[in-house]
Amino acid sequence: MTDRRTPTSGQPRGFLGSPDQGQSEATGKALPSSTRTVRCWTEATGRFSQKHHIRDLTPFGGGSDVEALSLLNDDTMPSPSEALLAALGSCLSVSIQANAAARAIPIRRLAIELEGDIDFAALWGTGDLDFKGLGFETISISVQIEADTPREVLQALLDHAVRWSPVANTLYNPINLDIALA
Repeated sequence: MTDRRTPTSGQPRGFLGSPDQGQSEATGKALPSSTRTVRCWTEATGRFSQKHHIRDLTPFGGGSDVEALSLLNDDTMPSPSEALLAALGSCLSVSIQANAAARAIPIRRLAIELEGDIDFAALWGTGDLDFKGLGFETISISVQIEADTPREVLQALLDHAVRWSPVANTLYNPINLDIALA
């Protein structure tokens, strides 16, 4: 296995992308022992296409320029907005399953459908520049859980899972984006 390094830290990627626990590289603040730094290194592989590297996993993305230009046309790769929905769905699924196991609720089937409307007219500041706000205004989520458990118990499970979902909280609560030209 190759020893890939992150472009900012120069450290090998560890569990969940964290080379060392102690202090945050981003803020310099001390981190609790339960906190992990997660990273994704994204590199352009062509015009409008990119490849994403996470830990020592197989990189994904990086299609051809033709594929990348048609990202909004249901081609071979998800758009960044669709990837955001997938990240939220994945996080909610794990949270629901972990909390169901902790509560001894056997789930036969779990399916999560996410959708949101996004205006592509001003996408990336290249079209209609009359700023109306970008991104999703609302993400609608439908969760189907098949289990021999009363509906109110499943609703409490879902409410708890959403409350403790890191991705849902990142989207719901304002966060700081510290972006700098390297």
